[in-house]
Amino acid sequence: MAREQKIKDKVQEGAGPSSTMKSSLTSEGPVNALVEEFIGRTGARGEVTQVKAKILSGRNEGRSMRRNVKGPVRIGDLLTVRETEIEARKIKGSFKITKERKTPGRSK
Repeated sequence: MAREQKIKDKVQEGAGPSSTMKSSLTSEGPVNALVEEFIGRTGARGEVTQVKAKILSGRNEGRSMRRNVKGPVRIGDLLTVRETEIEARKIKGSFKITKERKTPGRSK
């Protein structure tokens, strides 16, 4: 009984572990980012795409950063980013795909 009351008190005070973690990140809220280029695929089965995205608003406006995106994504798409301080790790042996990329030696 007393244990349940302590848990209720912590929830009401907001002293749970998620509240301390949330306060360590910025409290600016979600911001939009524009996908500029593909860096590569990652994940155990290649289900995650790593992209370079440009932050459009907020404290880090104009900054380009690597983000991991799950699901279909194209160059020019808008992402809603919850935080703009932590950048994804680089993929080893990755390649970049941009709009301007053309395969050499191929012509129609």
